Amino acid sequence: MTPALYLLPVTLGDTPIEQVLPAHNIEVINSIRHFIVEDVRSARRFLKRVNKDFDIDGSIFYSLNKHTSPEAVSTYLKPLVEGNAMGVISEAGCPAVADPGADVVAIAQRKGLKVVPLVGPSSIILSVMGSGFNGQSFAFNGYLPIEPTERAKRLKLLEQRAYAESQTQLFIETPYRNNKLLEDILHHCKPQTRLCVAANITCPDEYICTRSVREWRNHLPDLTKIPCIFLIYKG
Repeated sequence: MTPALYLLPVTLGDTPIEQVLPAHNIEVINSIRHFIVEDVRSARRFLKRVNKDFDIDGSIFYSLNKHTSPEAVSTYLKPLVEGNAMGVISEAGCPAVADPGADVVAIAQRKGLKVVPLVGPSSIILSVMGSGFNGQSFAFNGYLPIEPTERAKRLKLLEQRAYAESQTQLFIETPYRNNKLLEDILHHCKPQTRLCVAANITCPDEYICTRSVREWRNHLPDLTKIPCIFLIYKG
């Protein structure tokens, strides 16, 4: 296999592998023994789901998260420089998208090393597809501030962008705080502003629903501990 940094998408939840990952991905994964991962335990579980006979003990894992030092990251690509294929695995979805994997990809690009992104589920793209909002101009804003005043300001700013630029605005929250974020959106955004809640994407209990803020006030779902993306767009 061509030595390269392969970006390996992971299922969103316990979705069967064959439903969301092409057979080519499985072939690539089975050929790699050096992995840069967001979480070693979840990466090992994913590899065993891909192939129950995968040689975990014969593989090397390099941890890459918000606590990893830049000095450590700079050494991770040594196996690739020496001619070995490497894989990048995030906790869920596509690596390097809203994910620390982007740091090692940037290093690979600076070094002129080959980078190969593979096809797989992205909750960001899938939520835009299912929302009915503008798919030609959208922005993922990550986590909003926790402090109430700052969060209110950010929500109003994102809503202004949605109207002024016709741009879909996406953001997320820690799953156990989803209900509070939903309450804040309904409190601070205009009644006519449209809100899409996309939860458990690709999973059996997938939930993607778009309503106006006014309509949502009478249909509050319980989003506790459920992976969600929130999208707002002009009404």
